[in-house]
Amino acid sequence: MASLSNLTDLDLERQVAALSRELSALKRDVAKRGGAYYDDGRDAAMDYLSDFKDMIGERLPGLRRRAYALESTARDHPATAAAVGLVVLGLLATVVLSRRRD
Repeated sequence: MASLSNLTDLDLERQVAALSRELSALKRDVAKRGGAYYDDGRDAAMDYLSDFKDMIGERLPGLRRRAYALESTARDHPATAAAVGLVVLGLLATVVLSRRRD
């Protein structure tokens, strides 16, 4: 007859083997789900990018005209452009520094 310690050892070995199989099954399931979530996220990002591209593509000619008008104004009035640039930089610096203190 087998001793009690041998029966306990066999039982523990069976439990460890069962847990190992269950862990392997869980790993496979997580890998499948992770792949599905990755695919869903990639598809959503591609949809957003496509929508953004369509929106920008429609407005691009107007943006180019405004940029050209701004450029010509800055060339005609360089001192004013420099002053406005410094004011914008000052405002940005103030916003950044005020957030650092919080």
